[in-house]
Amino acid sequence: MASSASTAVLRRLGDRLGLCRLATLPDYAAGEAELPPQPTSKDAYFAAVHHLSTIVRRDFYLERTLNRLRLPSPFPPDLALRVIRAAAPAEPLHAARFLAWLRAKPNFSPSAEHFDALLLPLARARLFTHLWTQASNMRGLGLPLSPSTFSAVISSYGHSRLAEQAVEVFNRLPHFGCPQTTEVYNALLDALCANGNFVGAYKLIRRMERKGVAPDRATFSTLVDAWCASGKLREAQAFLDDMATRGFRPPVRGRDLLVDGLVRAGQLEEAKAFALRITKEGVLPDVATFNSLAQALCDSGDVEFAVNLLADASSRGLCPDISTYKVMLPAVAKAGRIEEAFRLFYAAVEDGHRPFPSLYAAIVKALCKAGRFADAFAFFGDMKSKGHPPNRPVYVMLVKMCVRGGRFLDAANYLLEMSEAGFEPRAPTFNVVVDGLRHLGKHDIARRMEQLEMSLKETKQIGN
Repeated sequence: MASSASTAVLRRLGDRLGLCRLATLPDYAAGEAELPPQPTSKDAYFAAVHHLSTIVRRDFYLERTLNRLRLPSPFPPDLALRVIRAAAPAEPLHAARFLAWLRAKPNFSPSAEHFDALLLPLARARLFTHLWTQASNMRGLGLPLSPSTFSAVISSYGHSRLAEQAVEVFNRLPHFGCPQTTEVYNALLDALCANGNFVGAYKLIRRMERKGVAPDRATFSTLVDAWCASGKLREAQAFLDDMATRGFRPPVRGRDLLVDGLVRAGQLEEAKAFALRITKEGVLPDVATFNSLAQALCDSGDVEFAVNLLADASSRGLCPDISTYKVMLPAVAKAGRIEEAFRLFYAAVEDGHRPFPSLYAAIVKALCKAGRFADAFAFFGDMKSKGHPPNRPVYVMLVKMCVRGGRFLDAANYLLEMSEAGFEPRAPTFNVVVDGLRHLGKHDIARRMEQLEMSLKETKQIGN
């Protein structure tokens, strides 16, 4: 059987090498070589953005250097915005100097976007004095301040353990003509919870009720996550019940928020117990909540509980989506439960999901690790015949598993198939296969594999 396999590999290699040599011959009839692509105006534009942003970030004498450059007048606003966005994350003060230099030009009028691109990097760098200077400049120019920008500023204050300053920013927003939207309330709520100020958080919720600002999922989940992170599940449940009596209904069920909060807080045992209890009561979590819990369970190695929970929830009416299978199937296959992995795979197919390569690759790898290479090759061929072609990572994985199992002829066969599919194998992959073939005494096939590698390199060089 080994001789027939080696003969088949030799035949395919001969065909492949012959085709490669014919394909790599230069076309002398064309008369002239192909010219390299010329840079376009788009390339020149982004090259200018890169050059100017580098000057803004690194030049100490920034204004003098900019004055010496022959820059267009008036300076294009879109170019200025791109330069500020590129330079501000690394050097917000230099970006502020660049904006001040632009404002000194008589023909340049900054917009709110120019300032917004600068405010958030200043907040992240905790340069709050300069931030408020830019905000005052915006107010002087009559430019509106966006709630999303100030939400990020409030969050920066909160994560810097400056809760009082975050509250002060919130109170100063009407002074700058910025509305206090739900997004802004959520940012302050997050800042208060991050500093353990639950009393202030409750007061903020009541203020939302008085002002008629409708809360969203982030409003509820922020407080629930904070309670769960403190290990206070009863308080989180009491908060949801209290909000329900006040007329605030969360956009998802409160129990889903509790499960999400426990998972994000790392309290996996409590999340397992709570999810199991509500499932037994006939209250199913939504699919997104179940997926987050299943991901946490699989990451912790508790695949058995995740499988049982999925089976129980599915029997009670839970409809898994493709994300559920993407979480469960690789974890089940890695745990060695191949039959369960096959069951999940065909359940996904029956639900109408197309089996993409990374979905069935986990089963192929599990079969190879179990020594069931014949089953792995049959399943792999079945996927190809049904119109689900593998990608490069799947081919590389299969070649490596064949090498680890000592099946070097099969590895050479799939390596050749990989090159025929248009995926160029890398040199280390060729090396391990060639070394294994020589170890088996298949020197002729090893030499042909080396010729295939050289021909692929020549093809790549001519293509470049």
